[in-house]
Amino acid sequence: MTGRLEGRTALVTGGARGIGAAICHCFAQEGARVAVADIDADGAANTAQDLAGESMSLTMDVADVNACRSGVEHAVSHFGHLDILVNNAGFLVFTTVHDCDVETWDQLMAINLRGPFFCAQAALPHMQERGKGVIINMSSLAAKNGGLAAGPSYAAAKAGVSNLTIHLARAMAPHGVRVNAIAPGIIDTDMTRGLSPEHAALAQQIPLGSKGQPNDVARCALFLASDDAAHITGEIVDVNGGLHMD
Repeated sequence: MTGRLEGRTALVTGGARGIGAAICHCFAQEGARVAVADIDADGAANTAQDLAGESMSLTMDVADVNACRSGVEHAVSHFGHLDILVNNAGFLVFTTVHDCDVETWDQLMAINLRGPFFCAQAALPHMQERGKGVIINMSSLAAKNGGLAAGPSYAAAKAGVSNLTIHLARAMAPHGVRVNAIAPGIIDTDMTRGLSPEHAALAQQIPLGSKGQPNDVARCALFLASDDAAHITGEIVDVNGGLHMD
């Protein structure tokens, strides 16, 4: 531990497991006080309990705009301020252009795109008032390659996250708030394991030879949240083992 986030507070959505839990642990080990938010209340509480340092858990369904707003307010009230928001909560179910129905489309859009926007909207006034803050959104390789291994709605939502990141970065730069995104490739989590034959085939093409691990993404998030990235905003950082290079 080097204390890169000492004295700072963070809210991580989808923090109960996978990439989100890895980010929570990584931030806590670097000195941050962490609010673990997830639709799974027990999972969020268990992750928070295991963290080094001060933590709290929040039950938050990011598809519910009111829950996004109240979750941010609870974190601010508990910690006194909010330095870092990580919009990590996501949902992925494999569909094709032929079988994606309205309900699936709307659900993936609500969780993967609408949720990050309204969480950011709720956090920004607090950050703007203090003249500093960091927002990290979770995009995806699917936003860059069309997401044939994930489906049309997921790819479209994550492409929206990337563009939203740039918009927020431009809008909030004058107020000292940095906004970046991470675009993971094939990361070994429960959400992606055994997703589709196309997904498994894609994993075999990774130039570095293996799937990524949640900690690979967490360490990137730590960099973006820290002062090491003080002059970086509006970027979408690939963490994909070379599967996509641009």
